[in-house]
Amino acid sequence: ALIAFLVIFCEFFGSIGLITGLLTRLSAVGIACVMLGAALMVHLPNGFFMNWSGQQAGEGFEYHLLALTLCVITFIKGGGLFSIDRMIAGRE
Repeated sequence: ALIAFLVIFCEFFGSIGLITGLLTRLSAVGIACVMLGAALMVHLPNGFFMNWSGQQAGEGFEYHLLALTLCVITFIKGGGLFSIDRMIAGRE
């Protein structure tokens, strides 16, 4: 139950953080942990590709790999020009 609560917390507040640019790097780490856990624990046995034809038992992990990559880029680059993080820091 604790893991489920943490996943819900990270998904909800992490997405809000990424959209608004508030605590962007922390939000990216939270979402990346959720995506990594979902890819490894649930989607890895189904292979890489999505279930386009309906022949597989479940979905692949390529979406999770894409989201994980975007979170890593966001962690490295930060929230961007119009983020709340930048307004708080006062950088021009």
